[in-house]
Amino acid sequence: MKWSTCLVTVWCVGIGGAGAVEPTADRAPLRLLRCPTSDGSVLESWQVASRTTLLTLLQIDDLAVGSPCDAAGRRAMPLHERTIDTRVRDEFTWHVVEIDARPDRRITVNVTIPRDARAGTCPAVICIHGHGGHRDVVYDETTVYHGFALPLARRGCVTLSTDVGQHDVQDAQRTLMGERLWDLMRVVDLAVMREEVDPRRIGCAGLSLGGEMAMWLGALDPRIAATVSSGFLTTMENMRVGHCMCWDFPGLQRRYEFADIYSLIAPRALQCQNGQQERLPGGFPVELAEQAMSEIRAAYCALGAEDAVELSIHPGGHEFDVAAALRFFDARLAK
Repeated sequence: MKWSTCLVTVWCVGIGGAGAVEPTADRAPLRLLRCPTSDGSVLESWQVASRTTLLTLLQIDDLAVGSPCDAAGRRAMPLHERTIDTRVRDEFTWHVVEIDARPDRRITVNVTIPRDARAGTCPAVICIHGHGGHRDVVYDETTVYHGFALPLARRGCVTLSTDVGQHDVQDAQRTLMGERLWDLMRVVDLAVMREEVDPRRIGCAGLSLGGEMAMWLGALDPRIAATVSSGFLTTMENMRVGHCMCWDFPGLQRRYEFADIYSLIAPRALQCQNGQQERLPGGFPVELAEQAMSEIRAAYCALGAEDAVELSIHPGGHEFDVAAALRFFDARLAK
């Protein structure tokens, strides 16, 4: 199918973010707000309440609530977009732009636009890197990302990527994960504002930290129609050993498990990817992914959307499965 018709110090090592830091938040997980899966209407009410709770814990509720999206998915907070570089490729044009994440924070975003794009015809995918990466690396075919953004750009999809690997909180009133997530939500704002993009067909995809951020973006931004979370589906218990603890923030472990966060995406489309060569400690093994996925499937079943979620197991290690993601987006972002 062609889409052209369309305040702590941490250290992290490598793409998987393995490292050693003291946890900065809860040491005793309780999971007080576990996802209910016995009744669809109860689950939907839980989703609404949990998004409010998580935006507050992430300390970005004032931004999300203070500047809500209208019926078309457009946010009132201006982007003040400025193009700083443009490069013409065979199949697409690559723009480097700056936008306002907040009035006091500017971020840089790569945006690829298909050469034959027409207004409102293109799907878009937010492409997210992991620890040790940057916004360009998702286009690099020599890395563990296998340049997954490139085939998306070449088959008529608008792609967008920004930097999310920072470990310094810019605003002391916010959390690290909140700042990362809000930056990505502003990239979604940019996608919605592009005239080429069909706002009903916006997806996100990432590996490792990028897979984690894809989980958060899909969970807390309903404009995301399809999510690929690669190299991250696991349990919080696993993430407390051999991983950078930048994923944690006060209040999270007392209330939720990662399966609960993924369940906020339901009934929208979700693909999780895990490699058979992933190992402990510091990895994301298939057996833990299957454990978490059994709970996520229960949420999708409760909403009558069991066909919208999948665990894609590939023979590799901590790497992005491009073929599986393309198959998923072909089906889920089709016009």
